[in-house]
Amino acid sequence: MHTRRVLLKLSGESLSNGDGLSPISVKCLSRTANEIKSAVADGRTQLAIVIGAGNLWRGAGRKFIERVAADQMGILATIMNSLALNDALTKAGMQSKIFSASGVISNFVENFNKEKVIECIERGSIVIFAGGTGNPFFTTDTAAVLRAAEIGADILLKATQVDGVYDADPRKNKAAVKFDSLTFQEALDKRLEIMDFEAFSLCMRMNRPITVFNFYKDNNLKKILDGEKIGTIVEGVE
Repeated sequence: MHTRRVLLKLSGESLSNGDGLSPISVKCLSRTANEIKSAVADGRTQLAIVIGAGNLWRGAGRKFIERVAADQMGILATIMNSLALNDALTKAGMQSKIFSASGVISNFVENFNKEKVIECIERGSIVIFAGGTGNPFFTTDTAAVLRAAEIGADILLKATQVDGVYDADPRKNKAAVKFDSLTFQEALDKRLEIMDFEAFSLCMRMNRPITVFNFYKDNNLKKILDGEKIGTIVEGVE
């Protein structure tokens, strides 16, 4: 069964080549836009995106910069990434629109409005949610779960650099075991770090399925939207 409405959670690193010198790489930005274009080209998927800011700001200097100010800087960084991604999607020939958490940089992007967002999605535009939740102390993972619920997304896709959820970091432990599927409770019992606790618990309460997959392998996003079993799915018990 093809998923109708999807919330894609991207990391800021999807726009960066990771060398620390190019926090927004034209090559990586173009690749991300093209992966999205290929995945939604058949018109069967309504797509919304939340993007993080790890390529620009991870709260470095928090020992000096007060937490609220540091988080506000992160909120601004997500808007910068959203503007870059929106431009890349437009250049790739797609309709795209940014909505931000209420009151955040309203001169650059439109404030979040559920009815307007759904109208845009149903017209075939890709929607990008910028500014996180608009509040300090909450991650973009939490923003992704919140927006997924608000727009009635069928599933939340968490794009990562590994091909699913493991019992240990597969980049550090070659013996790490991958899970094809998990329940929310199993993930909690095994203390698997799929999202931050607030985001994960919110997803669990709303019974919003999460698929964790490797976005950096070409065409994986398209394969998931075409119904292939890619990555790890985390869901409730029926």
